[in-house]
Amino acid sequence: MIDLHAHLLPGLDDGPATLEESVELARGLAAAGVHTVSATPHVRGDYPTEPDEIQQGVREVRAALDEAGIALRVLAGAELSFEELGRPPEELRRFGLAGNPSLLLVETPYTGWPLAFESTLFGLRLAGFTIVLGHPERNPDVQADPGRVERLVGSGALVQVTTSSLTGVFGRGPRTTGLELIERGLAHVVASDTHGPDGRSLGAAPVERAVGDIVLARWLTEDAPAALVAGEPLPPRPPAVPRGRLGRLRRRGRR
Repeated sequence: MIDLHAHLLPGLDDGPATLEESVELARGLAAAGVHTVSATPHVRGDYPTEPDEIQQGVREVRAALDEAGIALRVLAGAELSFEELGRPPEELRRFGLAGNPSLLLVETPYTGWPLAFESTLFGLRLAGFTIVLGHPERNPDVQADPGRVERLVGSGALVQVTTSSLTGVFGRGPRTTGLELIERGLAHVVASDTHGPDGRSLGAAPVERAVGDIVLARWLTEDAPAALVAGEPLPPRPPAVPRGRLGRLRRRGRR
């Protein structure tokens, strides 16, 4: 699996506090079958993380993982709040997801829906950025109206759903909405959004079980993320899985 949303860097946000904790989290990711991770600390008012801090953190974690013998490729990145999107484009590029300066991971607000959200993301698209919208299934406004996400995808945004939403860790609303977004072809990446050893699901196996189709789960956790890391167009998407037929379609995925 390629995990494009993980809070792995020490001391920058509400993820690991120390380098030792980062190494233990990385060990857990690797044990779950993750081979590449984008370290995406929060960039927002309560965590005013800057690009130089991210790069330094990535270097430290890489060196520690080499010393510990943990086979995990660590890429840079950031999770930008809506309030941070007014930065000049040259600044935003330094927060590029997986080191891609034209790819931005944007945090969906956990409550509310800013009036200028859609127009701001569309403006960034016109400026040459591709937006990956992080965990919109956890937003109550999206749960009430998934069409909000459909409009953003229609204007060029990509969507990341969190594994623990699909497995029910965050409750019924995020799970139902996350699965609906996948079924409707409105999700492009599933990632852990892990902040540490807090019980959040890691690796592709929980995604396979939740989605019910190994082929589609692989597209969401490996094929599409690999294309984003490489700066390439997304590969063709496998057919979505209608809910209620997951068991039968799961067998198809194993052939």
